[in-house]
Amino acid sequence: MHIFLWVVLGAVAGRVTGRVLKGNQYAPWVDTLVGMAGATGGGFLIQYGGFPGCFEVVSTVLSVILGAVALTVLTAFVNGRKRYA
Repeated sequence: MHIFLWVVLGAVAGRVTGRVLKGNQYAPWVDTLVGMAGATGGGFLIQYGGFPGCFEVVSTVLSVILGAVALTVLTAFVNGRKRYA
């Protein structure tokens, strides 16, 4: 059940991050897939990496979102996209 929520949060975070970054855009589904991969990685890292605590749900959700955003931004910059604000 946790992995499903990680994937959903990652898809949303990846899509939103992809819309913030502009320039050489590839398909929006790529941002979504990269966000899902980053969220799953961030979720596994915080869940099974030995970070227990009383705020387990909050820390897991934050790490999933940060993992998705970080991987989407990294992929965008490697592929030549830049943020124009």
